[in-house]
Amino acid sequence: MELATRAAEGRARTLERSTGCRMIAGVAGGLARYFDVDVAVVRLALAALAVAGGIGVPLYLAAWLLVPEEGATETVADRLVDRLRAEHQHVGLHHPDLPF
Repeated sequence: MELATRAAEGRARTLERSTGCRMIAGVAGGLARYFDVDVAVVRLALAALAVAGGIGVPLYLAAWLLVPEEGATETVADRLVDRLRAEHQHVGLHHPDLPF
């Protein structure tokens, strides 16, 4: 949906990973929608960053972990933390200094 349409409807822009425009995890599609640019531009920028300095891959992975999928309320990182908490409780491991 275009930026002007979202603004006319009074909806705030939210960064979400795309479910329809994805090659791997929908990060480029979500960024393209958020910034209202063509997805090819975002993919080229990420590829250039990956080749030029290597920062493109960590940025992509961070976005995959921290940006929720379209329509979701949880991120991949949230689900991983929940799973770790459940496993530690199941096994009976608990330490007051651990964050989970």
